[in-house]
Amino acid sequence: MSMFTVQDASTVFSVTDAAAEKVKSLIEAEGNPDLALRVAVRPGGCSGLSYEMYFDSDIAADDLRTEHGGVVVVIDPASAQHLGGASLDFKDGLQGAGFSINNPSATRSCGCGQSFS
Repeated sequence: MSMFTVQDASTVFSVTDAAAEKVKSLIEAEGNPDLALRVAVRPGGCSGLSYEMYFDSDIAADDLRTEHGGVVVVIDPASAQHLGGASLDFKDGLQGAGFSINNPSATRSCGCGQSFS
């Protein structure tokens, strides 16, 4: 991780216990404890914007940062504008298994749940 201090993202984005547990196990499987979960918003998808999540070890000085359950989450400032109050959850079951982002800032979303506006 970087040696400089990044801004706290806890007011912008939160992570449920279930999501933190799953992300932590995925990072452990990667074998690199310095990885953070990057959450980003990019143009695209059927509603105009789409979520992107991936592991990243390159943390910029202006990234917002939060930690939950031993998992570091980073968000770039442009994406943070679209994620106010959003949260990441993970459900494990026969229907709807996987990660989902609950975003109260979204005014419209698509049927697949992967894009919003």
